[in-house]
Amino acid sequence: MSITTEFLRRPLMTGAVAASSRRLAYEMTEGIGLEQARTVAELGPGTGVFTDAILARLAPGARLVAVELNPVLAARLAAARRDTRLTVVQGSAADLAAAVGEPVDAVVSGLPWTVMPRDRRGHILDAVAEALAPGGRFTTFAYLHAARTPPARDLTSELARRFDRLERSRTVWANLPPAFVHRATRRP
Repeated sequence: MSITTEFLRRPLMTGAVAASSRRLAYEMTEGIGLEQARTVAELGPGTGVFTDAILARLAPGARLVAVELNPVLAARLAAARRDTRLTVVQGSAADLAAAVGEPVDAVVSGLPWTVMPRDRRGHILDAVAEALAPGGRFTTFAYLHAARTPPARDLTSELARRFDRLERSRTVWANLPPAFVHRATRRP
């Protein structure tokens, strides 16, 4: 089952029409300290493109908690990955603290920020900021063609308000559509 099929069946639960590229997954996981992390959370793992990139960087004793709202995608991800470091939780990203149960060193998000209502986006970003350990890193991506839309500008402003440092990656052209990564850091 593809992400496209799930989008057509459950468009309010599945934000992407196509899976992200491996190049975007690399950019999402680059430079955020996953190699030293003890606990990492992933929001909206979908079919697991970012999950695989995270697991490739995690140390043997680390833990990845992937929170997926779509029950079909959550079940498929859990069944397809036999890595003992991975726990898949079917639920809302707004309940991140309960899903993980401890502060996290990094959060990697594939959530569709610009299509969700502002209040839901705010609750989830608050949950991320609260779950991060001091010095923790948060990454998410945005599509280049939508970067100047009001929802995308709102997201950038919300990230800047919640985090101490915000960076934007170069454009990942090897993704459909092209995208870039927001990297945010919580004060140590």
